[in-house]
Amino acid sequence: MLDRDGYRPNVGIILVNHRNEVFWGKRVKEHAWQFPQGGINRGESPEQAMFRELHEETGLKPEHVRILARTRDWLRYEVPNNWVRREWRGQYRGQKQIWYLLRMVGRDTDVCLRATGKPEFDAWRWNEYWIPLDSVIEFKREVYRSALNELAPFLDPARPETLRFLRQRPRNGRANGKPHGMTTHDTPTAATPAVGDDKPEPTGND
Repeated sequence: MLDRDGYRPNVGIILVNHRNEVFWGKRVKEHAWQFPQGGINRGESPEQAMFRELHEETGLKPEHVRILARTRDWLRYEVPNNWVRREWRGQYRGQKQIWYLLRMVGRDTDVCLRATGKPEFDAWRWNEYWIPLDSVIEFKREVYRSALNELAPFLDPARPETLRFLRQRPRNGRANGKPHGMTTHDTPTAATPAVGDDKPEPTGND
């Protein structure tokens, strides 16, 4: 489902724990990490799509999270031509996204990456708030920056680490420990074009 400008309606999810660290997921069989995101189906509201994608990609349910905020307007990014299916070139430009900031009120053990038959992630970890800007694929970086900037004020301002995040965005940061779900059998592979949420689907599904 594309709009008249060639953008696919989509939702993005910034999930934070009580330390204001963000959920960061590793795409299945790829050495690529990102926030949960996914397309809005026909007839769905952005909030309905967000809760569906949250469950499909993390296994979390509405009772495991609390909505803190969402972006006011659509944020757009264009997908490089070599990432677009050949039959969609000339029609599909990229994604337009509404981003949600969620507070995790459940436990880490509530996360289940295999909640559906087609998991999006095979490992996950908590990262400091700004770290994803250093490791997300380049064509998504400005949208990530815009979403993180717009939603950061809705984090708890009384927390010292939040104030530090707002003043200073760390560069070349290191991840916080070993990813959840990672085993010795996980062999990272290079990201490949035309996979996952960045390929347009005629039905509007992921």
